[in-house]
Amino acid sequence: MSKPLAELLRPQNLEDYLGQSHLVGENAVLRKSIESGSIPSMILWGPPGVGKTTLAHLISQKLESMFFTLSAISSGVKDVRAVIEQAKAYQGEAILFIDEIHRFSKSQQDSLLGAVERGIFTLIGATTENPSFEVISPLLSRCQVYILKDLVKEDLLLLAEKARTYMESKSNKKISILEHLALLRISGGDARKLLNAVELVVNSHKGDLLEITDKLVLNTIQQNLALYDKAGEMHYDVISAFIKSIRGSDPNAAVYYLARMIEGGEDPKFIARRMVILASEDIGNANPNALLLATEAFSAVTMIGMPESRIILSQVATYLACSAKSNAAYLAIGKAQDMVRKTGDLPVPLHLRNAPTKLMKQIGYGNQYKYAHDFDGNFAFQEFLPEKISGTIIYDPGNNSRENEQRQRLKMLWRNKYNY
Repeated sequence: MSKPLAELLRPQNLEDYLGQSHLVGENAVLRKSIESGSIPSMILWGPPGVGKTTLAHLISQKLESMFFTLSAISSGVKDVRAVIEQAKAYQGEAILFIDEIHRFSKSQQDSLLGAVERGIFTLIGATTENPSFEVISPLLSRCQVYILKDLVKEDLLLLAEKARTYMESKSNKKISILEHLALLRISGGDARKLLNAVELVVNSHKGDLLEITDKLVLNTIQQNLALYDKAGEMHYDVISAFIKSIRGSDPNAAVYYLARMIEGGEDPKFIARRMVILASEDIGNANPNALLLATEAFSAVTMIGMPESRIILSQVATYLACSAKSNAAYLAIGKAQDMVRKTGDLPVPLHLRNAPTKLMKQIGYGNQYKYAHDFDGNFAFQEFLPEKISGTIIYDPGNNSRENEQRQRLKMLWRNKYNY
C-alpha cells in the first residue's frame, strides 16, 4: 500500500465520520450549516487525530466548493496571496483550509483578513492550541470556533474493526483482534495513532494467521518506535512526560524532556504556556510564586526567542519541579462548577446583594451586611454562601507548609462552620 492506512480509511461522507456528534450529528449546529449550503469561516480546535482535516474535506465535498489547502509549517504570506488570486475565479465558492493555523505569524494571519471579509473564500483553520491565544483577534472575530473532542472508546473500537477488515482484504492474512486495551492506550483518543498501530502490527507480522493481542501490540510498537513516530505522534507524548515529571517533582526528568522538545524544534511559547497552567493546577497556593515566575517566563520567552529562551525554560522547569505541590485550587473550581450545575442559580443572601435603589434598600438588599474592616482582625462572622449549600467546604487546602497555615487561619476564623 503506497498510502498510509489513515489516509486510505479517511471517511468519504459525514455518515461515515466518527465522533463529534455535538457538531455534525443529526440536528447539530455545524451539520445544519453544512446542509443549508452556507457555512461561516471557522476554527476547528481539538487534539490531534480527531478528524479536523477530514471534516474540512467533507465540508468542501458536501458544498461542492473548490478546496485549497495550506500548511502553516511550510507556507508564508506569498502562498496565501497566491491562493487568494486563484480563489477569486470561484466567486466565493472556495474554501481555504489551513492546518496548524496557530503556527502562522501575526503578519501571515493579517494577510487572510481582507479575503475573509470580502468572501473570496471561506476559511477553515485547524489547531491543537487555544485559538484565543494563537489566532489574532481580528481574524478570530470573523470565525466561528468549533471544539472537537477526543474520540470515545466506542468510536475507536469501530475504527479498529474497519482497519482490521481492510488490512485483512489487502494482506491475504486472516486477522483477528483478541484484545483492544493496548491499541486504545496507544491511541489516546487519536484515530491516526490507532490506525498507524494496527498497520504497523500487521505489516510487521509474517505468516497467514495474525491474532492481535495487547502483548503483541506493545512489543511491535516498542521495536519500531522510530517508524511509529515518523509522522510526529511522539510530540504529544513528550510534552505529557514533561508535565508529569514536573508534577512528580523530578527536575532531572523535567529538564531531559525539555531538551527533547528544544532539540525537536518545539515552539518555546508552547512549552512556557504549559508551565503557566501547571504552576496553578499542580502547585497553586503551596507556592504562589510559581505562577508569577511561570508567567514572567512566558513573557520573557516571547520577547527573547531562541536559543537563549532555553535557559529561561530550564530555570522555570526545574523551579516548578522542586516546588511543593498542591492541586487544591484546581479541585476547588471543579467542585464549585459541579455544584453550580447541580444546584442552579441559588439566590444570593439578601445582605450580600447590591442596593443601588431606594426600593432595594427598603426590601432588605444589603441589610445586616458586616463590613469586614470595621471589625477586629478585619473579619466578621457572617454567611456568604446561599442557604441551601451553607457550610459546604469547596476549597480544601493541601498538606504543605503554606496551605497548612491557610487551614489553621480558616479554622480559627470559622470555628465549626466549615470544620477545617
